[in-house]
Amino acid sequence: MKAGETVKLKKSKYGKILVDGKGRTLYLFEKDKRNKSDCKDECATAWPPMTVKNKARAGKGVMKSELKTVKRDKGEKQVTYHGHPLYRFEEDRKPGQTNGQGVDQFGAKWYVVDAKGKAVLHERKDGSPDPGEGDGGY
Repeated sequence: MKAGETVKLKKSKYGKILVDGKGRTLYLFEKDKRNKSDCKDECATAWPPMTVKNKARAGKGVMKSELKTVKRDKGEKQVTYHGHPLYRFEEDRKPGQTNGQGVDQFGAKWYVVDAKGKAVLHERKDGSPDPGEGDGGY
């Protein structure tokens, strides 16, 4: 199994959050329904879905029972955690970056995901506001 097919926890400025096996931050999209992605076309280009050939592996601290896949429109298997389809953000150029946190795009906000599968809505641990709050992130 490739490293990119693992979901694990990593410490960040938002606390422990989900990342893929290469350390890239994973996000949820508020517009999605449980186990159903609403991010297609241009959205999926800006926010590439985490897809796998078979199934994702749970790293330390990740609840294996909450890690599943759902089929996308073109047949790819997108990884979900606690029912939330998971995505990366194209503007996260390096592992550990969280440039997509709180961004409002494609009709809803995007958030990093905690160990329980919940969106992290609070401010960073350093007390500064999330990017995108108040000014849309621009």
